[in-house]
Formats: sequence, structure tokens, C-alpha cells
Amino acid sequence: MNNRMITFSIIIPVYNRPDEIKELLDSLTKQTISDFEVIVVEDGSSIKCNEIIESFNERLKIIYYFQENTGPGGARNKGASIANGNYYIFFDSDCVIPKGYIETVINKLKTNYTDAFGGPDRADSSFTSVQKAINYSMTSFFTTGGIRGGNKKLDKFHPRSFNMGISKEVFEKTKGFSSMRFGEDIDFSLRIVKSNFNTSLIKEAFVYHKRRTNLHQFFKQVFNSGIARINLYKRHPESLKLVHLLPFIFTLGCFLLIILSFFNYIFLIPLLLFIFIVFIDSSLNNNSIKVGTISIITSFIQLFGYGLGFFKSFWIRIVLKREEFHAYKHNFYK
Repeated sequence: MNNRMITFSIIIPVYNRPDEIKELLDSLTKQTISDFEVIVVEDGSSIKCNEIIESFNERLKIIYYFQENTGPGGARNKGASIANGNYYIFFDSDCVIPKGYIETVINKLKTNYTDAFGGPDRADSSFTSVQKAINYSMTSFFTTGGIRGGNKKLDKFHPRSFNMGISKEVFEKTKGFSSMRFGEDIDFSLRIVKSNFNTSLIKEAFVYHKRRTNLHQFFKQVFNSGIARINLYKRHPESLKLVHLLPFIFTLGCFLLIILSFFNYIFLIPLLLFIFIVFIDSSLNNNSIKVGTISIITSFIQLFGYGLGFFKSFWIRIVLKREEFHAYKHNFYK
């Protein structure tokens, strides 16, 4: 493959987010290299984006496909099935792509070809304070160990679908994304590595990731991530690492410290120290006391949400020994 010309197909699943897809497509029109096709798969949306897609027909080589809802993995698989390129790039619809992204990826693959790659995400200066705070809590060392912030982490690098590239050959041999409704990208990456394909992080190929703009939606997202981690463990036992247990340990520890504080306020010191560290670190990183303050809230949401989801899934899947869909029964699966 590395001796052949690489042709890109950008695949974007979208569900009820016409405004987001417009911003993403607009950023793709500004790429320094424009030799790629874009495939948007509308996954059973009730608020369609077909008119927005049509408005980009003159500026992008774009294909629009509507299907009944199958989940993000199924939508990405459909996009790959109709793609004309030999290298697929997947973006989430809430991403904005820097103008040099495609050029950066091409140069990296030409000099050091990899079967699959992933890139980090960042907060753009135009993002709201809440979006910047959410980005901080999802990428900071103090909340996620930095494993989502662009570090190579743990062992083999596992690309995430908000910013992931993979060759057509690898996609076909691994059969694409599974039917998992959450964590399907990690499952896919684990299967890629198990199939002895090489993966890499391209730090320069970052995207601006807007994530959830609402704290309730953000909680739901990280809660589902916690659930997904146990589902991933059931499929790939070796994938569970100590760092994945930390949010649950943190959540349990916080409740214990709060209870103990009724007897002696000294037990609140660890919590206050954590709050202070997050506030200072986020304020300095974002050059904003306001973002630092909101980051305290989003960091607790990140850790509590993931920890509670992890515990719920552990109880349902491990203790009660129920099937995968039960953990999402009331809040994700249709």
C-alpha cells in the first residue's frame, strides 16, 4: 500500500446535528490539499442535513446517504462500503478540521506509512468556556491520566473514531466496526492491533473537538463510556488497565471522604487539594480563570459519570452476568 498512491475517503456519521455538520464541512473546504471525497451517512436522523450537504456540492466531492438508525459503527461501515478511496478517515460530526490536516497526514504516511492512525483533539479559541472546560476534563492528566490528550499511553496506540485513519485493506480484513453502541471504536482498534497491523499517533494531525455543549449531555456521554469499558473487558479481557479503574476508585473515595468529614473536616483536604490543582492547571492551560472554575465542575462530572457507569456495567455484566445490551437498555439502545 505504501508504494501506491493514497486516496482518501472522509467518512462522517451524523445524527440530528445539521449545524455541526455544516461547520465540519466548511472546514474541509479550506484544506490546503483538496484531493479527497467526503461521505456523510445520516443515521436515521429526524432532523436531516441533506439540504446543508447539497449546499457543498460545488465545493466538495461529497456523497450523502440516509439510512435507518444502526448506531455510529453501522453508519461508518456503510460509509466505508460506498467509499472510492483506499484509505478511510473517520471524523465525528462535532469536529472542526484545521486547514493543514490532510497535508499533514499525507506527508506522514509517505515518510512513515502506518496501517491505521489516530490524532489528538484540542479546544479552539472560539469555543465556549464550557466546551473548553469539557475538553480539559477529557484530556487532562489529573482526570484521565492524559490518555485521551495525545499521549501514546499504555502499550499499543488505539485510535479513536473522532479522528481516525485506516487503510481499506485493514478495514476489510477486520470487518469494520462492531454492533457496539458505545466503545465501538476502541473495540475496532483492539481488533486491528490483534490482527498484527501497525498503528500510530500523528500528534500534528489534531482536530478541534466541540464535544457536548451541555453538562447533562456530557454526563451521559462519560457515563456511557464507563459502561462501555466493562463491555470492552468482556470482549477483550486484556484491555482493562489500572487507569480505567481510577474514576470508580475516585468516586468511591469522594463519597467516603464526604461521609468521614461529618466527623472531622480534615477528611475534606484531599478533595480541596484536587479542586485547587484542577483550577490552577486548567486556568493556566486555558489562560482563563472562568474556564478553570468551570473545569472543577466538568472534572467531577467526568470522573463521577465514568465511575458510576463503570460500576453499573460491572454489576450488570460481571455480577448479574447479563448480556451486553442490558447495560445500555434505558439510555442508549433503541
